[in-house]
Amino acid sequence: MNKSEIKFLDGPQSRWEELKFTLKTVGELIKGFRAMHFIGPCITIFGSARFKEGHPYYELTRKAAGAFAELGFTIMTGGGPGLMEAANRGAKEAGGKSVGCNIELPAEQMHNAYLDKWVNIKHFFIRKILLVKYSFGFVVMPGGFGTLDEYFEALVLIQTHKIKDFPIIIFGKEYHKELLGHIQTMEKNGTINLNDRTLFMVTDDIDEALALIREKSIKQYGLKPKNKVMPFKWLFESGVA
Repeated sequence: MNKSEIKFLDGPQSRWEELKFTLKTVGELIKGFRAMHFIGPCITIFGSARFKEGHPYYELTRKAAGAFAELGFTIMTGGGPGLMEAANRGAKEAGGKSVGCNIELPAEQMHNAYLDKWVNIKHFFIRKILLVKYSFGFVVMPGGFGTLDEYFEALVLIQTHKIKDFPIIIFGKEYHKELLGHIQTMEKNGTINLNDRTLFMVTDDIDEALALIREKSIKQYGLKPKNKVMPFKWLFESGVA
């Protein structure tokens, strides 16, 4: 959490301080929109920064991202190391496009080396807006608090019809078994609806995930994964390299 967030969350500030925070937030949104406007339809992949090359989850993420990129989607991640790196790497190796929305942290998180384009964002809530805004599907790999935060954010937006019914795919049946058990507990206690479990798929099969994306991202919305919007040079805009 940076200093502006700490001060903002202390409670009401002066009108001038509140206005400055609002303007900085708007500026950060514009920065993100300008950077990501031409990236084309994305599949966003969430996952831990702590699984390194050679780990089975790293290799699964790398392979899955490559397969999604071959469908024509840009692969978007949080831009950092670990499974985010694996996803961006898989996209690049498959000849696809790879972008990242990197978060600025006190212990600075550097963007990985497999990005065609990236943007550095100060606030987590703005980062999540960008990760959702350009995505036609969400893939959840094993991860920690941040990964689950991003997963449930996407799930709630779909559940409450704030965004369309895009596919959410959870990889790692064994890793997520306790989480899935808790979701069953919520269902039994009536805190979620019986049909809410249809909002996501749990699998370890990349082909099964591809079939769902073809059905729910491409076919359902008539999506053609090709970016036809061209940047204006006079606005200093640029597409994905």
